[in-house]
Amino acid sequence: MNQPPSPNSASTSAPLEKTHLRLGFVSLSDAAPLVAAKLLEFGHAHGLTLELSREPSWAALRDKLLSGDLDAAHTLYGLAYGVQLGIGGPQTDMAVLMVLNRNGQAITLSNRLADALADQGTLLKALATLVRKPVFAQTFPTGTHAMWLYYWLASQGVHPLRDIESVVIPPPQMVAALAEDRLDGLCVGEPWNAAAEARGVGRTIAYSSEIWPDHPEKVLACRRDFASRHPQTAQALVQTMLEACRWLDGAGHRNDIARWLVRPEYIGIDEALIAKRLGSDSTSLESSRLPVRFFENGTVNYPWPDDGVWFLTQYERWRMIGHRDDYREIAAAVNQTELYREAAKNIGIAIPDERTPQVFVDGRVWDGSDPDAYVQGFDIRA
Repeated sequence: MNQPPSPNSASTSAPLEKTHLRLGFVSLSDAAPLVAAKLLEFGHAHGLTLELSREPSWAALRDKLLSGDLDAAHTLYGLAYGVQLGIGGPQTDMAVLMVLNRNGQAITLSNRLADALADQGTLLKALATLVRKPVFAQTFPTGTHAMWLYYWLASQGVHPLRDIESVVIPPPQMVAALAEDRLDGLCVGEPWNAAAEARGVGRTIAYSSEIWPDHPEKVLACRRDFASRHPQTAQALVQTMLEACRWLDGAGHRNDIARWLVRPEYIGIDEALIAKRLGSDSTSLESSRLPVRFFENGTVNYPWPDDGVWFLTQYERWRMIGHRDDYREIAAAVNQTELYREAAKNIGIAIPDERTPQVFVDGRVWDGSDPDAYVQGFDIRA
């Protein structure tokens, strides 16, 4: 397996503080950049040797990241922010080094609830047909899947803190829980939604790209003290992951990574289930689903602080935190924009221009200009 040429690559000029890095991930298709970086040894050009560690849950990954057993990790955007605030684990200053992907998650309902939704026409009426309080699973209390699930439910007129019971289940265990009738719905990353459909135990009803088109999803994160003590290493790691994300955009490379992700040390399920929703060919996608994006000339990867602020508004919306006036300061400290800019410059990747306002499934617009008004504008909130 030979590393493809990378004409714009360049190693950091200063010596690296650490050259062997242990990176954590959870068994999901969007761990693809880490797997590609390891198998193609993109780190070698930047002075790094990578070791991957598959973790059974986001909580386990968090614990190893905070203990120092992991140097950095593929992790939920909202996990990094939850830990930063001390509501998703012991308070620890965190660093988001870059975004690894956008889109690629979904909400799947049990067959019973999906049938009821088709019959009743609205989710609120469909839920009323169940004999128990509806149970929905997400993967981490402050994580992206919890936020996509809550946002989508509220957009359907369902209060996520009153009308359902929300439980945390690690991604690889979701399909079994649905098959055992312990769940009425779930929000998780791929390939687990595709696996639920293939097993005949659920149907995908909404894609995360319908909730927030081209939303940020997994990030490369570390403790902030790791980034501050190892600035050259952190920069080299970002360069390595940008190389991997760029490689994933190459012709045929999504098929290659699907074959590699099949290995038991990564995901270990049918290649077709991984490839089905990992493909970059938009003509083969359902009209409502945007493709998983890993690079696209670097537009995917910049760690916009406003994205972090959005997660903070949702924590306030659902009363995970009280109102605060320092959301921008928190996001500016967590999202390592200067480090990212330097790393991207070193390998010839442009920094994207300011983005247009983000329009969500309920028609609400997020432009980062007034977080207070944004939170207060929701009809359904805690």
